[in-house]
Amino acid sequence: MTWRVCRRAAAALLMVCVALLAGCHGRQEQAAFTVPQQFDESRNYEITFWAKNDTNKTQTDIYKQAIADFEALYPNITVTLRLYTNYGDIYNDVITNIATQTTPNVCITYPDHIATYLTGEHVVAPLDDLFADPRYGLGGSELRFASPKLEEIVPQFLEECQLNGTYYAIPYMRSTEACYVNKTFVEKLGYTLPETLTWDFVWEVSRAAAQKDENGVYALNGQTVMIPFLYKSTDNMMIQMLRQLDAGYSTQAGEVLLFNDTTRELLDTVAENTAAGAFSTFKISGYPANFLNAGQCVFAIDSTAGSTWMGCDAPLMDIPEEEVVEFETEVMMIPQFDPENPQMISQGPSVCVFNKDDPQEVLASWLFAQYLLTNPVQIAYSQTEGYAPVTTTAQQDPVYQDYLTRAGEDNATYYEVKLRAVELLLEHMEDTFVTPVFNGSASLRDAAGQLIESVTKSVRRGQTVDDAYMDTLYEDTEALYHLDAISPAEDAGTMGPLPGASVALLWCLGGAWVCILGYLAFQGLRRRKNRTLQ
Repeated sequence: MTWRVCRRAAAALLMVCVALLAGCHGRQEQAAFTVPQQFDESRNYEITFWAKNDTNKTQTDIYKQAIADFEALYPNITVTLRLYTNYGDIYNDVITNIATQTTPNVCITYPDHIATYLTGEHVVAPLDDLFADPRYGLGGSELRFASPKLEEIVPQFLEECQLNGTYYAIPYMRSTEACYVNKTFVEKLGYTLPETLTWDFVWEVSRAAAQKDENGVYALNGQTVMIPFLYKSTDNMMIQMLRQLDAGYSTQAGEVLLFNDTTRELLDTVAENTAAGAFSTFKISGYPANFLNAGQCVFAIDSTAGSTWMGCDAPLMDIPEEEVVEFETEVMMIPQFDPENPQMISQGPSVCVFNKDDPQEVLASWLFAQYLLTNPVQIAYSQTEGYAPVTTTAQQDPVYQDYLTRAGEDNATYYEVKLRAVELLLEHMEDTFVTPVFNGSASLRDAAGQLIESVTKSVRRGQTVDDAYMDTLYEDTEALYHLDAISPAEDAGTMGPLPGASVALLWCLGGAWVCILGYLAFQGLRRRKNRTLQ
């Protein structure tokens, strides 16, 4: 073997080492993004913007207007809009495009999804330096529009955009969950709504509403269909109940705590009330608003962003007009275990900027992403559904304040239920929380909801839900969502210790290097000896 061959072998082994370690452990840090000293306005930029739209033409028009207004300010930047019907499709396309290096420039997404994007190398642009840049950062001097300062973004909303100590997104819109109550039915059953709903109250009223006669007709509504308590997002349901009880879900570092005794007790309660005919879920039975508006539900929990579908006068509705039942709609905080210390989840889309080889292109993308935080865009979009603007500047804007005072003027822009849902969030921003975000947090969220879905479905099928069932459910759910593969970090800034397989690999590679170096030394001695003999 010649020296050249040996060197090639050594180099090849080194490449294998790097590749295997990357595959086993993942990338530990994203490359830092350096903000250009000056935005090069002599060049033209074409950037792509992926956004979600639920067939809401008004939202589409707002996107298009924002792009047109931005391009008028920056004629050298062209923004191409691509619309999706749900965030899952955006997530899947981004993952696919990472492999071909064809990610969009700007994307509306969720932080849980961004955590997965970050497992790729240099995929998402870190925003800390862009936030702080005095020229092009938040409130920057060189911007051609009025951008909010960092402190003017609601901190509870911004918190979710920080991953491992670095900001990788900005919040775009925020919502929480609300309980939309058929107050007419509650009072017909002989109950009075408390100032704050409790879980015990909701379960008790729901069981009362589930009573029917020998012909299967419910006493409350005179129909053969009644789902007293219907929950849209069971992942939020489980997460919020655990938070209210100060029980385990996950740590900031990514340690999975979901499968605990408190979770089991909550699932027992779900099973008990499902067996009584008091509870079901969106995935099992259908959209809560449809049952609420048809007089077939007492408590319907959905996002405040879904408020335009709730109530007998809702501007958006999926059931025929003749099926709608007149009732008084009350908009309330989700049920609490401790009404004096309410806890409700903060949710909603965020905006991330993708890294590119050209820093100027990234800066152009950041300018557009930041433009989405301006008052005109924030206020216009928040008026389409029950979202709240993410900046205090937009929330305090006279235009927005006037909007909030006009509840009930019509059943479209000023639909009363929608505005009450928004005010619920604005009044309780201090009571909202976000869940830890890490690679695998999206799977953990799905698992939390699946526990409730599985128990509810099993009870409805007549299966026995006991300790043995729960043991199997925990094991199956953990395996289904690969939660045992999540390696929690030792702190929020690292990806965690190397797995055992990687440690073993390092020992093998170390041994291989010793052999190679020994062989090279032996070959060197032989050549020197041969030269001496000659």
